[in-house]
Amino acid sequence: METLKPQVAVQLIVFGEKARNDIEGTLREVAAAGYTAFEGGHLFAMYGEARMRSLLDTLHLGVSGAHFGYGEYTDDSKVEGIISYAKALGIENVMCSGVAAGTVEGYLASAKRFNEVGRRLADEGIAFNYHNHDWEFKDLGGGTTGMQILAQETDPHLVRFNLDVFWLYYAGQNPAAFIREHAQRAGYFHFKDGRRCVGADGKITPEFLELGRGEVPLEEAYAAAQEVGARWIVVEQDRSQLPPLEAITVSRNYLRERFGI
Repeated sequence: METLKPQVAVQLIVFGEKARNDIEGTLREVAAAGYTAFEGGHLFAMYGEARMRSLLDTLHLGVSGAHFGYGEYTDDSKVEGIISYAKALGIENVMCSGVAAGTVEGYLASAKRFNEVGRRLADEGIAFNYHNHDWEFKDLGGGTTGMQILAQETDPHLVRFNLDVFWLYYAGQNPAAFIREHAQRAGYFHFKDGRRCVGADGKITPEFLELGRGEVPLEEAYAAAQEVGARWIVVEQDRSQLPPLEAITVSRNYLRERFGI
């Protein structure tokens, strides 16, 4: 039986202030680059449900997911607002970045809250996804990491993982292996490319690049994502030296030419 191909979207972060100040112009560029869906957050929520629904219909765009910070999920009333907006726009995935504090206690408290929020969202048919960066893989003592705590203390049916392949690589993980290890939670991916850059002081910093122009093993990551039933591959580039439209077009073409999606 032929494996279903994932859908493709783009995260609006690469547009920076333009997405905040000109959402219509931003989404027209998204459509012009060949995308049929995007991921946002407050960048589009500020425009109101009716206005955004009309714009999406005009541009024939869907919304793969909505991304919010940890603070948004600590307030029950804000969670209800996220639910309302998600249902109005047909959003089935919401993401969270960050935790209460980068300590064992902070991760434990966050895991408890994630289970609560995940249950509330699941009741509405919305999947809660935790988005990793690199800091979740730092040793908190005794070899324990924040990511290990989140994996151990959350219900995989309520808390899924929005795995970012660049940050997995940057943190010293093997993206493909990590995807397979967490197959039960995986399905919504951020595909991002780049390099680890070492400065004169020896400090390592990230450089974000268009897909196929960095050192992340994207082909291996995609094969693993396919194995676990990837539903969404979302292009994310935190910033680019290129104009946003050019950057996201390069990445869109890479996915089409390399993986046929």
